[in-house]
Amino acid sequence: MSDTDLFIGIDVGTGSARAGVFDSSGRMLASATEPIRMWKPQTDFVEQSSEDIWRACGVCVRKGLAEAGAKGSRVKGVGFDATCSLVALDENDRLVTVSPTGNDEQNVIVWMDHRAMEQTERINRMGHGVLKYVGSRISPEMESPKLLWLKENMPQTWMRTARFFDLPDFLTYRATGCDSRSLCSTVCKWTYLGHEAAAAEGSVGRWDESYWRQIGLDDLVEEGFERIGRRVRPMGEPIGNGLTEAAAKELGLVAGTPVGVSIIDAHAGGLGLLGAALDGAAPSEKDMDRRLALIGGTSSCHMAVSREPRFIDGVWGPYFSAMIPGLWLTEGGQSATGSLIDHVIFSHARAAELKCEAESAGRTVYELLNERLDALAASVDRPAVLTRDLHVLPYFHGNRSPRADASLRGMISGLRLSDSMDELALLYLATIQAVAHGTRHIIDALNDTGYRIDTIFACGGGTKNAVFLREHADITGCRIILPQEPEAVLLGSAILGAVAGGEFGSVLEAMAAMNHAGATIEPNRATASYHDAKHAIFHRMYEDQMAYRENMGKV
Repeated sequence: MSDTDLFIGIDVGTGSARAGVFDSSGRMLASATEPIRMWKPQTDFVEQSSEDIWRACGVCVRKGLAEAGAKGSRVKGVGFDATCSLVALDENDRLVTVSPTGNDEQNVIVWMDHRAMEQTERINRMGHGVLKYVGSRISPEMESPKLLWLKENMPQTWMRTARFFDLPDFLTYRATGCDSRSLCSTVCKWTYLGHEAAAAEGSVGRWDESYWRQIGLDDLVEEGFERIGRRVRPMGEPIGNGLTEAAAKELGLVAGTPVGVSIIDAHAGGLGLLGAALDGAAPSEKDMDRRLALIGGTSSCHMAVSREPRFIDGVWGPYFSAMIPGLWLTEGGQSATGSLIDHVIFSHARAAELKCEAESAGRTVYELLNERLDALAASVDRPAVLTRDLHVLPYFHGNRSPRADASLRGMISGLRLSDSMDELALLYLATIQAVAHGTRHIIDALNDTGYRIDTIFACGGGTKNAVFLREHADITGCRIILPQEPEAVLLGSAILGAVAGGEFGSVLEAMAAMNHAGATIEPNRATASYHDAKHAIFHRMYEDQMAYRENMGKV
């Protein structure tokens, strides 16, 4: 194997840590995955352990290097991304419980945890001016409602905690020993104003003191924001002196290896997708108005960028330089996509039978369901019409955007008195279509305010599923571009490592060199009228839910 320089991207998702080993062209030589633990002590409580997460990072980096046949000395830069989960540490960097169990090991409130619903609603009623940079409504998936919940419900944890981190920033802290925070995580999840003049030496942007005082966290202001970050830096900038001796040993790398300022996992996917050339031409700034990065997984994120800020009610942002430097990020999302599809499949009466059949055949349950759909579609002119009388509203875990209402719930219309495998296949298809209609709703909201989205760059689990891709193309009317490197999130983190290591002078330069387009899925225009009718029902189901609430509110 050649001795070319290598770069590692480390991604911490909801259920696992992953590491990818890349060269400077964006080619992944190897990757590895390690599961991480999760606790759900009560309804809407989801917790993890930062120590377990760091352990998993070490395991997958060492496995990835071994698979690539590469020594750690060849790695010239490391980048981290992670979910926007909240980490609590004390003054000696020991774990501090965030759990009603009192177990200090459970020191991470996972992004999807919705314990802070009451605090979220209270903050939104206050209507502070910073909320216009989060689509006019804070989300329970963001950090300030969770911090307020901890102060009000776990005062001992609030007092003991010396540092609250967004998970991506915890990883770089553990790697380097330097308490720096990412412009991405602080702007997107903490209401940091990255576009304003710096209020602290060594930082870009500033905290809005009046917001924190208004919501009842004035003690953070009095402390000079020491617990949530005084030094905020742009993504990919090298941190301190790189890996510490201890971190290097745990990761199987060399002390001093450069580490880039981190990024949120979905945003890493944007870095790994949006710079790809199409038809032989790199994207211009104007072309960015037509591009959407769709990063799918347990949930989905929809990322678009523009030169000027675009304020869209119910859609997060605009966030300045929070993904691509110098551009404003608009971030839509769906709280449950992959997790919703799995819930529909594995909560069905035929789930055990389906799993057994898949294991016996050495196939996935999705492949078997797709085959069932192909067989059912033999009697119709196109597969989509199989769900003519079956409709799903996909808000089983609320709606992230553009309705921005975590209290919404899922709905299904058209169920029959049957629990056959064919009925499961149809419900599976209707759920995928519902997710795609959610994406269309987000794209419509973006295009109504100046974007011209007609091309989706997609990565994540759903892109391995031909039915998922077909329905998204047909329902949105957009062509879908798959990346040459399917692990675009890992690539995005590796880009930060390559910038930190000096291989490229900027994130944009690294994206141009390391992003490459793969296959294209074109929409079938013949299905447009059918999906227009289904989309009207998608909206009507929401309106009906609101009517039900109004009626029940009267009794």
